[in-house]
Amino acid sequence: MKVTLERAHLLKSLAHVHRVVERRNTIPILSNVLLCAGDRSLLLKASDLDLEIVDRLAADVGLPGATTVPAHVLYEIVRKLPDGAQVSLESRGDSTQMQLRSGRSRFALQSLPDNDFPSLSADDLTYSFMLPAAGLKRLIDKTQFAISSEETRYYLNGIFLHTVDVEGHTLLRAVATDGHRLARVEIPAPKGSAGMPGIIVPRKAVAEIQKLVEDTEQDVRAEISQAKARFTFGELQASAGQIVLTSKLIDGTFPDYMRVIPSGNDKRLTVDRQEFKVAVDRVATISSERGRAVKLTIAQSKLTLSVTNPDLGSAAEEIDADYDAPPIEIGFNARYLLDITEQLDSDTMLFKLADPGAPTLLQDRDGASALYVLMPMRV
Repeated sequence: MKVTLERAHLLKSLAHVHRVVERRNTIPILSNVLLCAGDRSLLLKASDLDLEIVDRLAADVGLPGATTVPAHVLYEIVRKLPDGAQVSLESRGDSTQMQLRSGRSRFALQSLPDNDFPSLSADDLTYSFMLPAAGLKRLIDKTQFAISSEETRYYLNGIFLHTVDVEGHTLLRAVATDGHRLARVEIPAPKGSAGMPGIIVPRKAVAEIQKLVEDTEQDVRAEISQAKARFTFGELQASAGQIVLTSKLIDGTFPDYMRVIPSGNDKRLTVDRQEFKVAVDRVATISSERGRAVKLTIAQSKLTLSVTNPDLGSAAEEIDADYDAPPIEIGFNARYLLDITEQLDSDTMLFKLADPGAPTLLQDRDGASALYVLMPMRV
């Protein structure tokens, strides 16, 4: 194999693929990135056996071939090369090393045979559709913060992606919950997605998709089966500009989230989103790290946020509010409140409350495509 390409292009591709590689591996080949040169392009592949990323970029190929070298080491070498440099990668026959040359720099990296590199072969991906990059980004950005990190409830360790019919319209909906809060966001369902199986995309795959979708304004191709999902970013050309992420899905049943979304919350509180956000942040300064509870005392045209910490003291702040129901006091985790406030888009935020012990709905307005449910705390 002999291939030459620009340092900036190689670095960008390595940045995509090396994140998949775990720092510690019991299987040596999984610490490596596969490099495959041919057809005027260089293909890079990394895998942890559950997630695989393939990135193809244009390159000057002098001799087709393939090898594997340590992913993080190669990334660090290329990162430290000067801007504008040309990078040459070369390995010959049964050699156990790959030569990297750039300017006056020379590196010889230990390699492993490319035949040993695993492939995350996808099943029959029965559903295939094009998804606007902005739509996919919205689904992930607005829900990923609510993914559970509790490994015992593994079926909550991802985003539940599925289609639903609402008033004659088919929507693609993303849901995430950790048992304390729930995020539900939807976009119009792309053509070809109707009837797809509900899938749970794992947290690590979600994080990679979130990074990759920022690199493109083009549509993303989604291919889905019961066990795996594949997302293709960029043009479908052999020569350049394509990233393919394939992930195993969480094998479990996502809970019936509709049961925890309240429908009878009749107390409506509207506040200025930014004013509420900074007020919560200020009073939470004095809260304990363990509890982080903020009490909301809601009365007509007024909302008082307060925190009491026996070790540090107390804090309170009053802001204007639109509220015409009976007064109510309710407590929430300050961090959870701030997380949800960050996801809303409008200048105001709407709370729909029932009583101090019942879940509360938060959204931009009635009928907004993003809806959040937050469980209260005792205060």
